[in-house]
Amino acid sequence: MAPVELKELKKQIQELEDKGFIRPSISPWGAPVLFVKKKDGSMRLCIDYRKLNKVTIKNKYPLPRIEDLFDQIKNAAVFSKIDLRSGYYQMRVKEEDVPKTAFRTRYGHYEFLVMSFGLTNAPVAFMDLMNRVFKPYLEMFVVVFLDDILVYSRNKEEHADHLRIVLQTLRDHQLYAKFTMCEFWLSEVLFLRHIISADGIKVDSKKVQAILDWRPPRNVSEIRSFLGLAGYYRRFVKGFSVIVAPLTKLIRKDVTFEWSEK
Repeated sequence: MAPVELKELKKQIQELEDKGFIRPSISPWGAPVLFVKKKDGSMRLCIDYRKLNKVTIKNKYPLPRIEDLFDQIKNAAVFSKIDLRSGYYQMRVKEEDVPKTAFRTRYGHYEFLVMSFGLTNAPVAFMDLMNRVFKPYLEMFVVVFLDDILVYSRNKEEHADHLRIVLQTLRDHQLYAKFTMCEFWLSEVLFLRHIISADGIKVDSKKVQAILDWRPPRNVSEIRSFLGLAGYYRRFVKGFSVIVAPLTKLIRKDVTFEWSEK
């Protein structure tokens, strides 16, 4: 690691330990660490759990399809968006599994007491928790996708009641939101890369521009990235699968990658 990364590593480890998220470890496990640069220029500490994930029994709990979530929102005119604070860190790891989360650094060997990013079952485990917490209100006035919560109502009177219920539910289960990332009493809201209002659901124009500005792919990996972004909005494009068929053909193993005007 570069000196600036080592300085940041020491700082973030101390913060995690001060918050009670990690502790010193003597575990035989020990995943490597790395930094990923975020959009704002700051660095996110990531643990490379690929070896652990290979031997982990996969949780088959299904993540919801975005289209299915949006189908729940009908006749809504008032919205509030709630973002949980470091969502995964609000779930504890079973004591017997804590040593498996260990990671190694120049400044010591540590293990997570809470669920770490990068663990293969982290998203579905958290989704399972959120669905159980909000089960009585799903498909009524709450949409949940991981740590993103959307409260929707037909009018302001209903919304006041719905917000009260959702916030009380979070309090009862000791789940904490990040206030600076929450938005309340909106007539139009950006949620899961879509813009939702009383008029319906439409795509985020910034994402559409990103698709339009995408440079021609140079390899299979770049085609997959493009299809992943474009496919997010396939419900808005008639005949999407037919349009992208020439691209999907190029990601097949029996097809040689060759980019052309076709």
